Amino acid sequence: MRYRYLGDTGLSVSELCFGAMTFGGGATFLGAADRNWSEFGTVEDGNVTRMMDQALDAGINFFDTADVYKNGMGEEFFGRTLGKVRDRVIIGTKGRWRITDDPNDIGATRHHLYAAVENSLRRLNTDYIDLYHIHGFDPRTSLDETLRVLDDLVRSGKIRYIGVSNFAGWQLMKALSVSDRRNLSRFVCYQGYYNLAARDLEHEIVPLAIDQKVGITAWSPLAGGFLTGKYRRGEGRPEGSRLSQRTPAESAPLTDEDQAYDIVDTMAQIADERGATVAQVALNWVLAKPGITSAVVGATKPHQLADNLQAMEWTLGEDELARLDKVSETQAPYPYWHIGTVGADRKEPGDVYPA
Repeated sequence: MRYRYLGDTGLSVSELCFGAMTFGGGATFLGAADRNWSEFGTVEDGNVTRMMDQALDAGINFFDTADVYKNGMGEEFFGRTLGKVRDRVIIGTKGRWRITDDPNDIGATRHHLYAAVENSLRRLNTDYIDLYHIHGFDPRTSLDETLRVLDDLVRSGKIRYIGVSNFAGWQLMKALSVSDRRNLSRFVCYQGYYNLAARDLEHEIVPLAIDQKVGITAWSPLAGGFLTGKYRRGEGRPEGSRLSQRTPAESAPLTDEDQAYDIVDTMAQIADERGATVAQVALNWVLAKPGITSAVVGATKPHQLADNLQAMEWTLGEDELARLDKVSETQAPYPYWHIGTVGADRKEPGDVYPA
């Protein structure tokens, strides 16, 4: 396993982060059944235990979950299986979304976050959370309030580091500015959707994170399974697969589905040349990109995790990266196309920004 520093924390985390979104059966909300997160797959107890041991044996020390994953089942599984190595692993969890029908069981408010953190600590069977993410922006709560709450929780020792997931660039930068002005704990990690078939993160979040020394963890680096190679143009979607029941946009949207098939074709060529798998190519591409600290991988079966772990045994060459970059490139929206062309007269080799 390879390790990288998370932002400027000095914390070493594995390049693969094992996620718990699939852990547990088809749980529903306790009185608020608008969704249950089961569309990402379900894993029963026996396979969860096997895969957790598999991940630890491979050197993974970074684990990701959230309170809403199967109504806390993801956190509970971590609490059961990671206790024996608690001081050697980094556990990240998240809060923001609703679990019950309580009208205040939502958001990034002081009321909700205090309760959410206490509940996460109980389910994780631990007295501290290594990395706590705000799972999404809350337009109804001021960033000042949210950051003051998080700072209180850091100072109390219940949280060690804080991060965000799915924020816009301006929202993250505003939060960092509030923290700097108020001398509050700062977000050290951004978890965002990023893969070969969806490179939007590169326009604003990646250069911002590099500039501000915020680590990036990429969720769904395989685009909800589309980039594993089992979905090929004209062949339909395998019966029983996640995407056979829904469009990709429901779980992991593709920028352009026709282009995505071209990307998979190129990935398959590289995989054949390498004696590897398409999924391994996808993971290696994400980990080769600027600003990325770790790729969050999930699995429903041990052999899927084993295949992902084998991606750590090799890296893509410059020519292979260039081929993948070219087949997956898209026209940047304004003002990024202007920054990258007209505004690139001050750009030097290796610069991430302008794009």
